[in-house]
Amino acid sequence: MDQRKVVFVVDDDPSMLKGVRRLLKQHGFETVPFETAKALQDHDDFEQAICLVVDVNLGDGSGIELRHRLAEAGVSLPVIYITGNDSDATRMAAMASGCVAYLTKPFPAQSLIEPIKRAAAASE
Repeated sequence: MDQRKVVFVVDDDPSMLKGVRRLLKQHGFETVPFETAKALQDHDDFEQAICLVVDVNLGDGSGIELRHRLAEAGVSLPVIYITGNDSDATRMAAMASGCVAYLTKPFPAQSLIEPIKRAAAASE
């Protein structure tokens, strides 16, 4: 596996994790799934990832807050937010956090793949 083709995905919905993993595999990307913000924070190898796909509303907190905590810890990966609970306030907070994409579930596959491909190209 090419180390620079790995996408970390954080979502507390196991079926969403499975679907995203399947989609990314079809496009040549491997995934490392996390069901909680804590599980991602406890991970110690961010170097292998090209980007993060993070659900905005996780069972153990906010995906946006997770992004801020990772940035404070020196993790500067591009972030793609996904959410089933869109609002102007959430969208503005996501954009302010520096995300490369903000997708509302359900979203077209290509709207997820394109920003991941851009992140992959930038990491080469």
